Amino acid sequence: MPVTKTVEKNVRQNERRRAENRARKSRLKTEIAKFTAAPKKDKKKMYPSVQAVIDKTAREGVIHRNKASRLKSRLAKQLD
Repeated sequence: MPVTKTVEKNVRQNERRRAENRARKSRLKTEIAKFTAAPKKDKKKMYPSVQAVIDKTAREGVIHRNKASRLKSRLAKQLD
């Protein structure tokens, strides 16, 4: 158990941040899954929004920028 007030506050902050990061990562995975399952003709329309979600997730620090780049590259290959 936390001993000091600052540690108690840190625990609360970490719980809140963890919940937010999990929600962001879950949204990212959902968008990628929708894109992957979509028919080829719809993928061209969906790609910019999926790309935006990936970029935002990386900007918020949930995933690394190199991972974001790799994801976008792999999804772009599905457009061909």
